[in-house]
Amino acid sequence: MTEINVVLKPGKEKPVLGRHPWIFSGAIELIDEDFRDGDIVRVSSSDRRFLGKGFLSPRADIAVRLLTVRDEPIDGDFFKKRFVRAKELRSFSADTNAYRLINAEGDFLPGLVVDRYDDYLVLQSLFTGLSRWEGIFAKLLKEIFSPKGIYKKTASEETRSQGPGAGFEHIWGEECPSYVEIKENGHAFIVNIREGQKTGFFLDQRENRKLAGELAKEKRVLNTFAYTGSFSVYAAQGGASSVLSVESSESAIETAKENFRRNGLDPENFGFKRADMLDEFRKMQDKFDLVILDPPAFAKSKNHIIQASRGYKDINMQAIRHIAPDGWLMTFSCSSYVSHELFKQIIFAAAKDAGRNLQIIRRLSPGPDHPVSIFHPEGEYLKGLLCRVE
Repeated sequence: MTEINVVLKPGKEKPVLGRHPWIFSGAIELIDEDFRDGDIVRVSSSDRRFLGKGFLSPRADIAVRLLTVRDEPIDGDFFKKRFVRAKELRSFSADTNAYRLINAEGDFLPGLVVDRYDDYLVLQSLFTGLSRWEGIFAKLLKEIFSPKGIYKKTASEETRSQGPGAGFEHIWGEECPSYVEIKENGHAFIVNIREGQKTGFFLDQRENRKLAGELAKEKRVLNTFAYTGSFSVYAAQGGASSVLSVESSESAIETAKENFRRNGLDPENFGFKRADMLDEFRKMQDKFDLVILDPPAFAKSKNHIIQASRGYKDINMQAIRHIAPDGWLMTFSCSSYVSHELFKQIIFAAAKDAGRNLQIIRRLSPGPDHPVSIFHPEGEYLKGLLCRVE
């Protein structure tokens, strides 16, 4: 593939010299003509010093995603080394068969996510132009990970607006069933990889679900934004005295009930409610010993940080008000634009307005299959706190 030259504006090379993998469109002075989405580009400073090579997405805010700061060929052998290195980092026992195989910038493969669901792989593109590399990536995934089938999921505003299943494509091997059953720490869950959120399941919460199960014994548990009930299943199997799952999607609630059945739990013995969580908090009188608060990303861009901070504060304040004395709060933000420090300040403000003393017991994050590059702090998008509420 022909390499295209990209030259940065004067003074815009500092982040690249610091090995940050993103180059924003506003930092670029010029690009060779006849470029296409997905081209490999040679990035140079304004005085024509070589800085690195990466994928080009010329119409996106992140115009270049750097793959390397070395002047080396970007070909099948290059990607094979990165894929093998990613595989070497993953090691799970037989009771877990769903996890992240490639974590984009965290595995030095910016813009590329690959998740395993039993024998099926879902490749997710976070940049335009991936289709040009699809053949090479599918070949390597077959060779290194031996799946039955490979799918591609495109994450873009256009595909999201087209509804469930848009941007989902079978690219190799067997067609997967409508629902794939996975195992996670011995628990069973069904996953709709075609229409589910992200690549089908929130694999990044595995370790935190396990912790919730350990905390739940003999406790009244409220799982907010419950989606398909994975936190709820862990809590119920952990011996919770009661579990209430609140979710706005009827289809997600029905899947949650099926997940209970798959784990030998009768959903009739537990609570499920379809509702907007903030409205439900305002009407709710009950108190809980453990509240799990994992809302969707409130900040989709830097421009939404102030608005998102208010939203996180309001929902956490309501949650804290509904926690029994000496109860637990597991609270999360999956907004990459909300830093750990800002999130902690938000929880501080929520506890203050709720009039409750609160102790941070542990910081929560994804498992080891979601590595973060030290040069790319934005990759640490999921952050959480385990708190004790007096």
